[in-house]
Amino acid sequence: MKVAETTVIFIQNTMPKNELSVPIELIEDIILTLRGQRVMLDRDLAALYGVTTKVFNQAVKRNESKFPSDFRFQLTQEEKQEVVTNCDHLKTLKYSPVLPHAFTEHGALMAANVLNSDQANSISVYIVRAFVRLRETILGNSKLAVKMMEVEKRLDRHDETINALVNAIECLLDEPEESVKKRRMGFAVEED
Repeated sequence: MKVAETTVIFIQNTMPKNELSVPIELIEDIILTLRGQRVMLDRDLAALYGVTTKVFNQAVKRNESKFPSDFRFQLTQEEKQEVVTNCDHLKTLKYSPVLPHAFTEHGALMAANVLNSDQANSISVYIVRAFVRLRETILGNSKLAVKMMEVEKRLDRHDETINALVNAIECLLDEPEESVKKRRMGFAVEED
């Protein structure tokens, strides 16, 4: 069973309607990166909010002025193919004639407000937490990457210093060239 399907089944079938709780990890698994932004597709949001994708998109369309381009955008055919190829839970999108919409964190919150259901309001809290957690993870990774670059620079400087020392030692160990004729040691006897 795929992650999104597990999420949907978990939310819709196992939790009482008045007390929804979703593991943030499940939501993180369905957050995608498209056009350099973290987004969720309309079908995943609809499942989390407990409505069909059609009902979800109709509610969004009725309130289109609340969804500027930085809240929601429609995928291109190429993006759709990439998403279908890379995400197992979206394989059924392959045969859909409609291009899905992607919602940023703000768009996902606005969609919950537009739906105005208890489940949408409850789940939106978990969605925000998932986005925040991903942001913190990325920030932590970028700080780690900066520190790694600093260590690599130090190692490069150390390598240069060590190479210079090795070269200096090798020069000292090289045998000097014989510029002076060696004299034999010991007594020299003159022969008649």
